[in-house]
Amino acid sequence: MLKWNPELFGRSLLRLADLTDEEMLNVIELSVALKARRRAGIRGNLLERRQVALIFEKSSTRTRNAASVAIRDEGGAAEYLTKNDIHLGSKESVKDTARVLGRMFDGILFRGFAQTTVATLAKYAGVPVWNGLTDDYHPTQILADLMTIQENFGRLKGLKVAYVGDGRNNVANSLMLGCAKAGVHYVNCTPVELMPDPVLVKEACETARRNGVTVEICHDPKTGVSGANVLYTDVWVSMGEEDQKETRLRLLRPYQINMELVKATGNSGGELIFLHCLPAFHDFETVMTAESGALEVTDEVFEAPFSKVFDEAENRMHTIKALYVSALSDLSAL
Repeated sequence: MLKWNPELFGRSLLRLADLTDEEMLNVIELSVALKARRRAGIRGNLLERRQVALIFEKSSTRTRNAASVAIRDEGGAAEYLTKNDIHLGSKESVKDTARVLGRMFDGILFRGFAQTTVATLAKYAGVPVWNGLTDDYHPTQILADLMTIQENFGRLKGLKVAYVGDGRNNVANSLMLGCAKAGVHYVNCTPVELMPDPVLVKEACETARRNGVTVEICHDPKTGVSGANVLYTDVWVSMGEEDQKETRLRLLRPYQINMELVKATGNSGGELIFLHCLPAFHDFETVMTAESGALEVTDEVFEAPFSKVFDEAENRMHTIKALYVSALSDLSAL
């Protein structure tokens, strides 16, 4: 039986703060149910005749395919639109594009640069808009992360997530708030130069206090990861920041997740997992010119039994599907 989220019908998701704590957890529960439904071989009609526009300014493997398969699984369809396919923000304003697409599609998923772009789409489209990634936030990724953590530990409340790396990027921003909303202790292990926005930290700390957990910023990775159940990292140079590569490598080499850092958690066996939103620079084949053969994570950690990165990648599809179903389907009729 699928648990319906009637309060999310017709709603957009631009950042996790758009959801109450309970609503966010309900989306994760629905994702788990939809995953079980798919694994049972059910391709249903919860999204029959629904049409979603996928606007992608940035290239993608996981978000694009997760968003496409998610709606097809339940009888709908997606149209993939790159910056070369439409006039978004160039020949035509974002506002006008939103009003055109909103009359043709039932929803819009955007992956791109500026948070203002996805906000404008949501304001003028008249249909639900989902943030598949902007420079500031990545809410759909964090839903998949929390789902993966729950699958592995059977709970979220009271666990500890240690994010290690670039502490002010979109994943770190959303993960910090997502953990706080889920009742998960969160520590951001990052250099002083890459600390998150104090406004976002304050928001997350207030949310964490409400749920009886903590949000911390730590500059010593070995100290920060102590007691962690989840080690999480992301690429050191985000898309669009390639000109900062040398500076980032210099700042972040001490923050590589390797077996020494894994041991510093004090956890092993079923008490520790590794997550990465991917793609990951973990071996010579992908890094090519990296002196060490790996950047943010070593191949030994990436390929370890406690690495759940591909479960995490799969869960992008189930959580995006849950957002579609919540916003576009009336499950009360089932």
